[in-house]
Amino acid sequence: VMIHLRSPLEIELIRKSALLVNDAIAEAAKMLKPGITTMQVDAMLEQYILDHGALPSFKNYQNSYPYASCISVNDAVVHGFPTNVPLKEGDIVSVDAGAFLNGYHGDSAYTFIIGTTTDEVKKLFRITNESLYKGIEKAVHGNRVGDIAYAIQEYTEKQHGYGVVRELVGHGVGRKLHEEPQVPNYGKRGNGPKLKEGTVIAIEPMINLGVKEVYHAEDGWTILTQDGKPSAHYEHNVCVKRGKADILSSFAAIEAAEKANPHLDASYY
Repeated sequence: VMIHLRSPLEIELIRKSALLVNDAIAEAAKMLKPGITTMQVDAMLEQYILDHGALPSFKNYQNSYPYASCISVNDAVVHGFPTNVPLKEGDIVSVDAGAFLNGYHGDSAYTFIIGTTTDEVKKLFRITNESLYKGIEKAVHGNRVGDIAYAIQEYTEKQHGYGVVRELVGHGVGRKLHEEPQVPNYGKRGNGPKLKEGTVIAIEPMINLGVKEVYHAEDGWTILTQDGKPSAHYEHNVCVKRGKADILSSFAAIEAAEKANPHLDASYY
């Protein structure tokens, strides 16, 4: 397995790309409300990334993915196609995007609540978001990928009974959108590739309110929960360091936009 160790300059370039993605998702957070379509959000995200001198990493991914972002609603876990269906009160919307700038990719995701939802769903959001940081705590030099995976699974599945999606994983990120190592959200401590300082990974828990099983929609991309219950998805780009990981992406602008938008419920964290 070829795992890249990035120079300090490369790490800063990846950070720049990741923060651009976060700024784009923050712009999406300002738009989200009942009546808007995810196609409109996708068009804005694409233009925002282009206007900042970057390319949308997802567009034409594998000569196949047709949009600039993945926007997954309700029981769609990830890779949701933007559509012309208007969003409505109570929808949950995961926005996942990437930007390719100065030769390096950034990749981040965040899930929003339109209007308000049940306490059960709010708790899923909070626990999924918290599990991301529990995984990041383990992204230190000398640990193994399994230590990250175990921390996320232990918190979401063992402690809270949620379904941890097995088919989709986090990944290395850098010159390519998806690099080695794969970073699952389930696993055993002490297993998997050893983490070394300078490795940049995307950690992205995809956690279902119900069962862990998922299926592919007819579009060949969208992944849905088997039982039709909602799913939450948060993603950070992280550089492995000694002692403490360096989070290259940031939710600060997104959370500020979420709290400022009266159509979004930010009461879950």
